[in-house]
Amino acid sequence: MHTIDYVKLNEVNANAFIPLLNKHKIREHLIAHEQFDEAITKSWIAGKIEVDDSQGSKVRAIVINQQLAGWCGIQRDGDKYEIAVVIDEGYWGLGRNIFREMMAWAKELGHQTIYIHFLYTRPEYKFLRKIAKNVYESELLGSKFTTYELTVE
Repeated sequence: MHTIDYVKLNEVNANAFIPLLNKHKIREHLIAHEQFDEAITKSWIAGKIEVDDSQGSKVRAIVINQQLAGWCGIQRDGDKYEIAVVIDEGYWGLGRNIFREMMAWAKELGHQTIYIHFLYTRPEYKFLRKIAKNVYESELLGSKFTTYELTVE
């Protein structure tokens, strides 16, 4: 049994994120960006903390069995809110558990609809298609995504 904890980003050593965010398996499913170093990571964390402080948002580090496994968040995307989940490939099987927790956050935050954008490199998620109100191709920052529009219940 895995213990999943959601920790504020300022409670995690910034350098612990560097190897995780630079892993090839993680980067191939994200919009292209430069490699993380200490300065870039600290700036990224500061930005995510700012997002966390904004109305309707929540961003956390994911710690599984006391090991940093990634990060997740509900964050503004234009006039909508999206769910973002970035976890180490060794924990991909726990993504549904994290997703369910985040949908509970979305409800607590008062969202009625939430979006998930998966880069074109990701396979279709049948369980998401099944529960989605709408699934469509979108473009963000010059990259193609599959977007799942979900009703928060």
